[in-house]
Amino acid sequence: MLTNWARNWWTLILRGIAAILFGVLTFVRPGISLVALILLFASYALVDGIFNVVGAIRGATEHQRWGLLLFEGIVSIGVSIVTLMWPGLTALALLYWIAAWALVTGALEIAAAIRLRDEIKGEWLLGLAGLLSIAFGVLLIAAPGAGALALLFWIGAYAFVFGGVLIALGIRVHSWEQREGLQPPQPQTPVPA
Repeated sequence: MLTNWARNWWTLILRGIAAILFGVLTFVRPGISLVALILLFASYALVDGIFNVVGAIRGATEHQRWGLLLFEGIVSIGVSIVTLMWPGLTALALLYWIAAWALVTGALEIAAAIRLRDEIKGEWLLGLAGLLSIAFGVLLIAAPGAGALALLFWIGAYAFVFGGVLIALGIRVHSWEQREGLQPPQPQTPVPA
């Protein structure tokens, strides 16, 4: 798993940048309509899911552990599709969709961090990202009656912090890759009989 992330460290940074941009947009444009928020969230979840699925596919071709990454990607893409199919969902329904997504991805990120604890220093960053996701999901469930503006600020703050943590993790994993001198896998040539 770590080798797969090391070879694809840039996807962590791109996910982090996408999260930060999403967070900044919610602070800069707090008057954004609910439909725009729904589309913005669906787009972010789709991009996040695609990067996870791509990382899982690359991991599978390199015989790395890829199951959790694929599951997280499928969950994110699924949430994105459901959100796009029914953009007229109420703010409360969207809130619960986002909360469920944050809880599931947070748990999967913590599981991945536990797996990485013997392989890399700084795995706590992924665990922290997972804890932030879970805390965000719990906050959304605990206070569903919060106004749309409060929801926007919660989502923006979560996305901004989560993005920063992902960028830090991507940089840390890239440093590990350079230190370990990992090279892309070389195609194996058949030995003549």
